[in-house]
Amino acid sequence: MREYWTSLASLLGVFAFCQTLLQTVFPPELRFASVKLFNRIFHCFSSYCYFDITEIDGVNTNELYNAVQLYLSSSVSITGNRLSLTRALNSSAFTFGLANNDSIVDTFNGVNVLWEHVVTQRQAQTFSWRPLPDEKRGFTLRIKKRDKSLILNSYLDYIMDKANEIRRKNQDRLLYTNSRGGSLDSRGHPWESVPFKHPSTFETLAMDPHKKKQIMEDLQDFANGQAFYQKTGRAWKRGYLLYGPPGTGKSSMIAAMANFLGYDIYDLELTEVHNNSELRKLLMKTSSKSIIVIEDIDCSINLTNRRKKSNSSNSGSSRNYYDSEIIRGGGGACGGPACGEDGGGNSITLSGLLNFTDGLWSCCGSERIFVFTTNHIEKLDPALLRSGRMDMHIFMSYCSFPALKILLKNYLGYEEGGENEIDESVMKELEEVVDKAQMTPADISEVLIKNRRNKEKAVNELLETLKAGRVGDF
Repeated sequence: MREYWTSLASLLGVFAFCQTLLQTVFPPELRFASVKLFNRIFHCFSSYCYFDITEIDGVNTNELYNAVQLYLSSSVSITGNRLSLTRALNSSAFTFGLANNDSIVDTFNGVNVLWEHVVTQRQAQTFSWRPLPDEKRGFTLRIKKRDKSLILNSYLDYIMDKANEIRRKNQDRLLYTNSRGGSLDSRGHPWESVPFKHPSTFETLAMDPHKKKQIMEDLQDFANGQAFYQKTGRAWKRGYLLYGPPGTGKSSMIAAMANFLGYDIYDLELTEVHNNSELRKLLMKTSSKSIIVIEDIDCSINLTNRRKKSNSSNSGSSRNYYDSEIIRGGGGACGGPACGEDGGGNSITLSGLLNFTDGLWSCCGSERIFVFTTNHIEKLDPALLRSGRMDMHIFMSYCSFPALKILLKNYLGYEEGGENEIDESVMKELEEVVDKAQMTPADISEVLIKNRRNKEKAVNELLETLKAGRVGDF
């Protein structure tokens, strides 16, 4: 045993002597150059190349690092037993990502890439105006050299786009309204916002399923149509006109559109807009991926059909299509002595409103939807209704039988083929009377809501109400 330890000590002594000799013969500069040369030779013969994406680039946060982190959090192929969970500010969703020094394989256009989350301890810092975190974080991307052009030209842009989409879906959507009297908030913005929590979706919307499918497909084509709009030279925007009797679900439709696309809503109150210049400023302060709404446009401003005015006028003078006809604020029925001679003083021109929806100023942002609602489409000027301003006209009708079945499912839990299915004879009777009754979804919903604890009573009372043709007061 003593001979073994003696031999081991001798070997260690020889190793220490050789190490000292190498350090004496090969100075640190030569050793560093040798290692660098070896790495270059290794990379020349290797079929892979590597890219490091650090969390902090100098003193600034690397946006690409955050995008990669979000993008990888959406992948279902993350391996390993240890994942990191995060929840962003103003977010209602949890996201998971790679734990420290874990890796994941991703596929893009048939090409496999390897991501590794590298976390190391940072060396002791000297004095700095901006102290850095104790840990140095980054992602290392390993790809094959032949795929380098594809990855750098397309894959990284794809990651940035997906990260923005994930960030938007995770954040709570906001409902904006223009400040009263055109005043600015504490940050100098003309819009005030609150969290948008409306639960309406296309699944719960009381409307014919075929019609809903058409609207959803049109919205999806718009959201995915950036390349198409650029190719055709059109502004990336679209207009929808929702018209029909009160209580037919126009506001619920807007909420369903916002929830379907994940867009914010800007509810524009025209009676608070003083002039065209203020209208343009409001438009410029809206963000992309948003829905700009003007509800009850026939009531909020005095906008009547100019053709009817010209026919009834005795002056016989001609008007230019983009004349400066003044739209008075303060309500469609206003304009009399109660409102003053000028309708309240707040005014914008028709041309200003047209430019707001289809002019040069409407192109100052991208991926925006304009939605007008009205109860009386015949009162609106045709200039507002043409394609390019209101591209899709959606008639919100009285409750039909397919819409009635959706309401029965929403409020009472009834569903065809389910355990709580309504008797076939009752359903047939409902189908026969619902179209003739001309009741709005709001009227029918009220009957179901007040009797929701007694489902049988709710159906019977609804049937009686439909037979009597009683329509709620508007």
